[in-house]
Amino acid sequence: MWIVLGFLLMSRSGVALPDSTKTAVIRHIFLEGNHKTRAGIIMRELAVKSGDTVRVHELADILEVDRRKVVNTNLFVTVQFDPEFTGDSSQVDLRLKLRERWYIFGLPVFQLADRNFNEWWYDRNRDFSRITYGLYGSHNNVSGRNDKLKVLVELGFVPKYEISYSFPYLDRGMKLGLTAGASYSTNKSLAVRTWNDKLDFLPGESVNRRRFYFFISPSYRSKFYGYHMLDVRWVNATVSDTVLIRNPHYLFGDDTRQRFFQFTYTYSYNKRDIGQYPLRGYNVVFQASKRGVLPGDDVNQGYLYGVYRHFLPLGGRFFFNSGVRLRASFPARVPYLNMVGLGYRLDLVRGYELYVIDGQHYGVLQNELKFRLFDVVKTIKWLPRQFGTVPVALYLNAFADAGYISNKVPEWSNSRLSNRLLAGTGLGLDLVTFYNLVYRLNYSFSAEGERRLFFSVAREF
Repeated sequence: MWIVLGFLLMSRSGVALPDSTKTAVIRHIFLEGNHKTRAGIIMRELAVKSGDTVRVHELADILEVDRRKVVNTNLFVTVQFDPEFTGDSSQVDLRLKLRERWYIFGLPVFQLADRNFNEWWYDRNRDFSRITYGLYGSHNNVSGRNDKLKVLVELGFVPKYEISYSFPYLDRGMKLGLTAGASYSTNKSLAVRTWNDKLDFLPGESVNRRRFYFFISPSYRSKFYGYHMLDVRWVNATVSDTVLIRNPHYLFGDDTRQRFFQFTYTYSYNKRDIGQYPLRGYNVVFQASKRGVLPGDDVNQGYLYGVYRHFLPLGGRFFFNSGVRLRASFPARVPYLNMVGLGYRLDLVRGYELYVIDGQHYGVLQNELKFRLFDVVKTIKWLPRQFGTVPVALYLNAFADAGYISNKVPEWSNSRLSNRLLAGTGLGLDLVTFYNLVYRLNYSFSAEGERRLFFSVAREF
């Protein structure tokens, strides 16, 4: 009642109320700054089209959603919509101003061979012999269609050679894509088992493992947010007799070779605002995989994997996100080479970064409260235009995680952390900058009473 009365009073006092019924026709959409990128790749991301009729008071929100979709192509440093109305505001032209990234990289590789920086720092005594070095080359927009060519040559602790090519759209409807690639690596020193929830390495002067795989991955993008992908790969790994002596469960039996086909289906629905560092929206990932497809394959294993994460702005500078990760693997007894537990990539309870916890089924709940300290964009005029715009944002965060992993054969790894509840909390700083770099510094507390400072760098290409 009071809201209605307020509107009546404002009307009588001569204050103009917004006209929620006024509409405008989108006359033209102009693109500026896409020197390399084809127009169709950009227009593919836009829900608005020439000839559409939109409510004027809703236009800003509509354009912001489309702007974020263009940002998430990772093709542009800056993306900006400028609407230009006609005199009577019955028609509007949309001008999309873009600044392209630098697409060709030839970067030296100098990185750690361990799972993460923290394992190398705390458990490997900062051993610089565990460094891989080489060259990473990529072209992230080869033909202007957001197609990517990547070549990796690494030497040092784990020599590796990789090549892949991704073409997002093969058809005129811009829904079907294809990625293909191959990888070959060798190990002299490698983790042959997990013991006491730590990786146990076998040192060596000669090669103890060779691994080769090639893959082809057709994909289907239904509209804006949903992706379907089928990954088909062939894997061939050989190990030395020494590896099997050290761990009889590494491959099972006396055969030093493991070969198999693997089919993996992945569905993802990504409705986050910015893929690099989301603050609002949600994403869903579901994956089903079968290792060992043909009768002669050396592995028979399947797994299901799922992720759900939700990001909420709380108002002002505060943000919250929460998510769950689940995995189920069958059967319980598989070769150590094919076992995946907690401790890899993002599947971990923070506070346990130094541990690898083997098992068949696990679940992880992750929660974060963030406060934005600042978010600025600096322009450095003397740098090339692709590097001269530098966004920098810093967030303070508090986190609380919990997880559980079920291990049917804990005696294989002498595990004390599987089959029990894991919990970790802490505080951290996230520095977000250009070209999808995120630097994270966390001080974590685990349920085991351990407290440590952990550092990580994340990057998406």
